[in-house]
Amino acid sequence: MSRFSVRSYQKELIDDLHSDGPELKQTLKELKTINKLLGGNHVTTDGVKKLLRGTRQQKFTIADVGCGRGDMMRVMANWAKKETLEAEFIGIDANPNTIKLAENNLQDLSNVAFETANVFDTGFQEVPVDIITCSLFTHHFTEEELVPMFLSFRKKARIGLVINDLHRHPLAYHSIKILAGIFSKSKQVKNDGPLSVLRSFHKQELASILQMAGWEKFQITWHWAFRWQVICFK
Repeated sequence: MSRFSVRSYQKELIDDLHSDGPELKQTLKELKTINKLLGGNHVTTDGVKKLLRGTRQQKFTIADVGCGRGDMMRVMANWAKKETLEAEFIGIDANPNTIKLAENNLQDLSNVAFETANVFDTGFQEVPVDIITCSLFTHHFTEEELVPMFLSFRKKARIGLVINDLHRHPLAYHSIKILAGIFSKSKQVKNDGPLSVLRSFHKQELASILQMAGWEKFQITWHWAFRWQVICFK
């Protein structure tokens, strides 16, 4: 059986919620560069734009789950400003050390707040937001974890959900392994980059998980480079 036919459940180094220090800083810095160069930022902002087409709402809140050091929130804040939309952002991450980095990274933005929280905590879904986004986040979890997570997202989000994650494909795996080996200074990126691809999804896997979580209206489209854009509508 091909290693790409089923998802890997091997934990990544960054899954350690106590991860901290120079290694964490370097890893998150490199992830920002990877997202920018490989088109990952557009996958999220384009998803939010499509999600908002069905509403006349000009003011909204976005919770970025698994926010890392907040780079995607800055991208979305700049996008919303260009679109003349009034947006408030909440960066959510389970690692308090990551939240500290995000607070420092986005201290110049007045429309951003942060929350150290685990998506599986009972209180997570109790405070509603308009939109939930997550980038390179969902592949960190098993199907058994993703179903209740997506169910919680469905209860928390008023408008919908945008997921930006990886396509499990041999070319994606070997490309990131080569690139990380040549350019990365982070042990985490060298280990986690290829492993992230092995833990990521085929299209039908995402569709099945969403259906089990009760999402009835969603679309899944492929984007370069080996990204899935998942838009779930309430």
